[in-house]
Amino acid sequence: MWKQLFRYFDWYSRPKSGAELGVWGEQIAVKYLKRQRYRVVESNVRFPFGEIDIVAIDQKTVVFVEVKTRRSPVKFQPWEAVDTAKQRKLIRLGGAYLRREGLLDQRARFDIVSVSWDGKTRKPEIEQLIDAFGEDDVSSPSGFDEI
Repeated sequence: MWKQLFRYFDWYSRPKSGAELGVWGEQIAVKYLKRQRYRVVESNVRFPFGEIDIVAIDQKTVVFVEVKTRRSPVKFQPWEAVDTAKQRKLIRLGGAYLRREGLLDQRARFDIVSVSWDGKTRKPEIEQLIDAFGEDDVSSPSGFDEI
């Protein structure tokens, strides 16, 4: 019974595969954002050209959150996996979301939540990069206009 109870709380279950680790990291990120008083609107928002991990509201700002989860120790931080190409894609996805929801007049930003877990402890290390990147950080035309 206790094993089932602990599995119910993903915080304590140990992810086995890479895909399971990613899902676990996103669940941890949602819990973390809620504790930071964000209103989580949606997760795993799919478009034909990609997916937004989490859409949340921080006061009056729409926040698109990319979650990166890694097992420790690693030679780089999880957020370093969000390179320029990934940033362009996320900007395009954010624009598509704002357009679809009729929110083009709303302020928006892109955050990255890194979840690192060494597998030995039950508590992951969580780091949030607020306003991690924007249209000015990528050398392409506006992603909001390309959709």
